[in-house]
Amino acid sequence: MRSNGTRMMRNFFTIFLLLACGVAVCPRLSAQGTTTGPMTTPPPRDVMRIPTNATPEASAIPPDEIIKRFAEKEDVFARASRAFGYRKTIVVQEVGDDGKATGEVEVITAPFFGSDGKRYERVIESPSAATADASPTNPDAAPGAPVTARDLHFLHFAPEDVVALALMPQFPFTTDQLAKYTIIYEGRQKVDELNTYVFSMEPKQVDRAHAYFSGVIWVDDQELAIVKTYGKWVSELGDVKSPQLPFTTFETYRQPVGADWFPAYSRSDDQVTTKDAIIPIRLVIRWTDYQPVPPPPASSDSVAPSAGNAVPAH
Repeated sequence: MRSNGTRMMRNFFTIFLLLACGVAVCPRLSAQGTTTGPMTTPPPRDVMRIPTNATPEASAIPPDEIIKRFAEKEDVFARASRAFGYRKTIVVQEVGDDGKATGEVEVITAPFFGSDGKRYERVIESPSAATADASPTNPDAAPGAPVTARDLHFLHFAPEDVVALALMPQFPFTTDQLAKYTIIYEGRQKVDELNTYVFSMEPKQVDRAHAYFSGVIWVDDQELAIVKTYGKWVSELGDVKSPQLPFTTFETYRQPVGADWFPAYSRSDDQVTTKDAIIPIRLVIRWTDYQPVPPPPASSDSVAPSAGNAVPAH
């Protein structure tokens, strides 16, 4: 019999998912083909609900086996991702009463390997950045100029604020991380063209030094790979967020790139409060132009890029 705590968690994630699918506009998922270019956002979809029955719809495979298999896929994807470059477009918007942006700023980043063999991301385009010398293949390029946010009326931030916010771990559910989570099978759902298994995930304990995922994941029932997540990152200090930007909860979709599933689209909605009004704000992140890249250089005694030039990529 399920405990009261388990039932409370199930009810919590029902509300959690209502918020996720009721307000977000997301790209369509398909297991056919490889998506590498800009993604088109379709009209809003109907609200989906996680089943709240005491007994969720049976899975064709035991839930423990699904968990084992998707974690093994995460191991594979995490390794494979190091062989790919991409273009990450990060857009922060202030939103009007009609749901349309009244101001926005866009920052574009790309990953590269430093001379220390580690992977970093740098700003290659921002509102006032000169990008001629900034490329993912030039680790010594000058950093992007500060974001002027000239089209924003209430938000003020520098490139590193939004870039760091967009650096949530891309593949957080690897085999070495599973023991840190309570994972509950919640049932089955259709996500666009995919049939999926739904799991809620909560950290068993938190500490100050690490961030842990708290939310829901969707696993394709054919490939047993995670194709969507909705949740936030938490630590002993509370929700993990940027000091300058309030975004905490993200809905993230993945796309097939060859045999792997890599991030495609992520969105977070929040608000800022002024003395006169409450202003809705939105963060949208798109990963496009996945392309194979040369392997990293052999590790040496060279120093890593300075903090002003780049931030570590996860």
